[in-house]
Amino acid sequence: MTASPHDRLPPFPADRRETFADRNAVTADPAPWTDRPVEVGLVGAGPWARAMHARVLAAGPETRLAAVWARRTEAARETAAPYGAHVAADFEELLDHCEAVAFAVPPAVQAELAPLAAKRGKDLLLEKPLGPDLAAARRVADAVAEHGVVSQLVLTKRYHPATRAFLEAARSFEAVGARSCYLHGAFLGGEFATGWRLEHGALLDLGPHLLDLLDAAVGPVAAVRATGDPRRWVELTCEHENGAVSQASLSGSVAVPRALTRVELFGAGRPLVYDTAGLDHEECWPVLRRDFATAVRSGKPTQVDAGRGLYLQSLLDRVVHG
Repeated sequence: MTASPHDRLPPFPADRRETFADRNAVTADPAPWTDRPVEVGLVGAGPWARAMHARVLAAGPETRLAAVWARRTEAARETAAPYGAHVAADFEELLDHCEAVAFAVPPAVQAELAPLAAKRGKDLLLEKPLGPDLAAARRVADAVAEHGVVSQLVLTKRYHPATRAFLEAARSFEAVGARSCYLHGAFLGGEFATGWRLEHGALLDLGPHLLDLLDAAVGPVAAVRATGDPRRWVELTCEHENGAVSQASLSGSVAVPRALTRVELFGAGRPLVYDTAGLDHEECWPVLRRDFATAVRSGKPTQVDAGRGLYLQSLLDRVVHG
């Protein structure tokens, strides 16, 4: 299948997308936090901030939760209290109490505040997507580059040992096609059925995860198209630079017993399959924390950085705007 010029993605700078050689590499060597933990300030006090960011950053030894700021002071206080973290009165005060900043806020808020933190020289632990649209994402990535700070994306599954083993195996697998899915029912109700997720649907929330895995496992994406409604069910078709074709099913609005994330690579040999059904996501957090602390102390970010986030957002933008 050949993409039309309208569907074809423009070339992406080589230093901002993952190649076959580095798709599973961690640039920094482990260890340089040993003298002292990285002092991290947390922006946000919602469900994800409490369940993951605060708990994981406070667990150490590589990091310490130094401060919390949220627009709802009481929520910030409740998030900080179990860990003895400082509750900042405003964003500027948070920056005064940390050397790195983690964001657990909607994409528009992250895109507004992350460049300000970068300007203050703070390293950044960023959520996906970088921003609500490509222009906002570019402002974040440009600020990271301009001010020379370290950045890292919380693409959760990237930090599980099983994911890294799958991507390593994919390096020697010549895929001609792939199919994948990321499905859950969180948008149907509950604390994660939040405004931006319900507005933009699975494309912005789940799309970065699955596009990242397909791009890393199969090869750089050259073109991508979509059918369906991101608020209900959306199907992506990706054409990769090596000629392979992959498909991705995304939905946050289906009643399934548990979240389903699966990637299947097909070629001349037996299929190569990645499935999160049996994975314990708690195994991701120590790896994420160690990677971030190592990157901060060494000044060498991993490949899953703001540049990677901008690349993924460029793919999402092509889906939205054609």
